[in-house]
Amino acid sequence: MIRILSGCALVLAGLAAQAQKNEAVVTYGFRNNGKETRGEQQLIIKGPRARVGAAGRQSEQQFLQTAEKASYQTLGKVTLKKPFSEYVRPQQLPGTDTILGIPCKKARLMVRSNTIDVWYTNDLAIKGSPNIAYVRDLGLVLKIVRNGNSETIAKKIDYHAVSNEELAWPQSWGQLVDEPTYQRAVIDSRYTQLPVFDREQIAFGNEIKNPAPDQSGVTYRYAAGTVILKKVSLPAAKPGQRLFAELVQYSNGDAYDRTGSVFMIPAGNSPSFLDGLRNGVQALPVYSGRNGKKYQGITAEGNYRPPLELMRFFTPFGVRHFNAQAKIKGYDWADSAVFRQDITALLPALQGEVWIGIFIGNYDKGGHIASLSFKYHPGYEGEGESRKPWLMPVFNSTNVMEMAGQEYGTLFDKDSLTVTVDIPKGVKNLQLRYITTGHGGWGNGDEFVPKQNEIFADGKRVYHFTPWREDCATYRLLNPASGNFGNGLSSSDLSRSNWCPGTLTLPVTIPLPDLAPGRHTIQVAIPLGKPEGGSFSAWNVSGVLIGEQE
Repeated sequence: MIRILSGCALVLAGLAAQAQKNEAVVTYGFRNNGKETRGEQQLIIKGPRARVGAAGRQSEQQFLQTAEKASYQTLGKVTLKKPFSEYVRPQQLPGTDTILGIPCKKARLMVRSNTIDVWYTNDLAIKGSPNIAYVRDLGLVLKIVRNGNSETIAKKIDYHAVSNEELAWPQSWGQLVDEPTYQRAVIDSRYTQLPVFDREQIAFGNEIKNPAPDQSGVTYRYAAGTVILKKVSLPAAKPGQRLFAELVQYSNGDAYDRTGSVFMIPAGNSPSFLDGLRNGVQALPVYSGRNGKKYQGITAEGNYRPPLELMRFFTPFGVRHFNAQAKIKGYDWADSAVFRQDITALLPALQGEVWIGIFIGNYDKGGHIASLSFKYHPGYEGEGESRKPWLMPVFNSTNVMEMAGQEYGTLFDKDSLTVTVDIPKGVKNLQLRYITTGHGGWGNGDEFVPKQNEIFADGKRVYHFTPWREDCATYRLLNPASGNFGNGLSSSDLSRSNWCPGTLTLPVTIPLPDLAPGRHTIQVAIPLGKPEGGSFSAWNVSGVLIGEQE
């Protein structure tokens, strides 16, 4: 016969009888800051074996084997077996409490600077815990409070003969692995990874033999080998989803810090930046500067859109390739530079067939090695379901075809960068995602001299700031080939106009609340430094309008 005991129904007269039963299902509820929250969790117990959570509700399954004093965590074909002795030892606290009519002792555990208070009993035959990390020497855990505000508490105990189907104990544990291997498998199971490039060389001046045009999944090389490009099929965006780009780069012979950019070109659009890559910069629309120079493909014009910049990065001085040539006691050089960035704001454009490219400016036949992947992290229930995002790339002066003759961003010496855009009906809450970095000119150039950036919308200044990085010395161990000066500084230590060797340059989000549907003019003004001898200053700026569609 099945008996369900809840609240105070477990009277002292019946406690001794229930204490002999070793099969049951314990149901737990949750509270946060004293308020009940949704959801329940079960602990299914059959003698010395217990399963935490209902079968099949999550990819990872957790089990307890109290006779062995060990926990089992299984995911796919790998399993971690961990003795109870490896978990944090509890500290007994004075006093008792009663939960479901059961007298409970109290204990405390300190786990990663978190205070965990546990109420438990050793007087019942059933053993286990709703959290496998809080099981050591604690019998049956009936209540857990984390940092005084997050609570898991037993709501009822259902004593009955637990079937093998209900327990769902695995017939095989698969491959037993160590904890680091298992934890990596758990993390990787929580998101979807889409590889784009795998250890591709980006180098100048080597022979290029591109495959036939428009093939998917193959790497094309342009601009003397300093640009790689691939057509990929990206999944449809899901509500609340977050997208991260991860780029891994190391030197394959080039010792210098270089400008890098990850960008996207829509497939099937005409005209597009792809025309310039395939046919030369002369195939791109021209922006005429007041200084008399022609700038190819940098602004939106008609149906043309400049490349959508996903990530601006800067290679360090010779990481990996020059590590062994720059041995210094106490300097443990990094193996590679790893760049990770949340690019969720750009998801509206990153769906279906697109071209993804990487540019690293260099003049070295060894160049650099780079890998790129996209990581899709699921959102929470109901998150972002009402939003219909809208996006338009409007300018990009980063000359990703530098080694094929595309002009540097020097137009700011005589005028602002000006672009006119048409905002379609129904678009609201507009923002400009703006990336900016200053370059060139050596000591007196804009790379090393702070310069104010001003953004105008329809002639009205809407934002201004001075992009500058003073933290470059933080990344010294990425830069083995950086030059060292007599004053104890290294070149990679020097502050720069919004970038450091071995770092990302993050975008600035500029609200544009006055921009309604219709025609508008966006301008960027920067006081460009004067040329000195053979050196000159330039600015790489990119801008994307982002809004919501009604």
